[in-house]
Amino acid sequence: MRAIAVSDRDAGVAGLSLTDLPYPQTGENDVVVQVHAAGFTPGELDWPHTWIDRAGRDRTPSVPGHELSGVVVELGYGTTGLSIGQRVFGLADWARNGSLAEYTAVEARNLAPLPIDIDHTMAAALPISGLTAWQGLFDHGRLATGQTVLIHGAAGAVGSVAVQLAREVGARVIGTGRGAHRDRAAALGVHTFLDLETENLEDAGEVDLVFDVLGGEVLARSAALVRAGGTLVTVAEPSETRPRDGRTVFFVVEADRAQLTELAARVRDGRLTPPVSAVLPLAEAPAAFAPAKRVPGKTILRVTEG
Repeated sequence: MRAIAVSDRDAGVAGLSLTDLPYPQTGENDVVVQVHAAGFTPGELDWPHTWIDRAGRDRTPSVPGHELSGVVVELGYGTTGLSIGQRVFGLADWARNGSLAEYTAVEARNLAPLPIDIDHTMAAALPISGLTAWQGLFDHGRLATGQTVLIHGAAGAVGSVAVQLAREVGARVIGTGRGAHRDRAAALGVHTFLDLETENLEDAGEVDLVFDVLGGEVLARSAALVRAGGTLVTVAEPSETRPRDGRTVFFVVEADRAQLTELAARVRDGRLTPPVSAVLPLAEAPAAFAPAKRVPGKTILRVTEG
């Protein structure tokens, strides 16, 4: 099969290439998916599990990408809940070869059925961005109707989904980002936007929840904005500061079939627009990883047509 792979950890993006790899083998409770569309996270070449498996063994050549949409073509031993020929989307395992390949083996529990009226390209943009936004806002942040949430990187891949989900539950949304992204954030529905390059973060006032994807100084300054009893949630890095009388949560997104199904339902109903900014053929994946090619939202790779 054709796949994007990398073998040299020191080569970084320059080490990515389109190559031939063996067809994947299924484990217990796995399925093999013929990938139609795939997403990636630009920084994943720096993740330890891009290079080693769960036992710490080298697993190069490694196939990056963890978001996928496609069709089940094979069931592993003991696999239930999915069937051959079924359209699915979801999150490939962190410590195994990923989605930038014509076929990939995935734990069945990491996938959800994909309705026939949702395009594979749209579905491939949902797993990491959608699940991170959902888990950050609701599982960890406990966002409720009438509360105020400050979403950093509101025009980005995760932030754009978070804005839409927060608006849907009736929260007031303050978004931050670069000034060039103000119009995009406004179109998503933020009530107030702060340009982190020219405006004071403290002008946001007190909020019930901060949802951070940026880390660093922005994360450190955000704790003071959370009102007593509120929550600071981040996916960027563990925070050394915490809100007064409140909570700080750092988490890594997890696959969840029920949440993927909820996200797909919102796409079907027009309540949620996946954050697709660019669609490229698989062969252009190495260029898409390069910093100069990065765009707000997700770049999706077309792997198999149909």
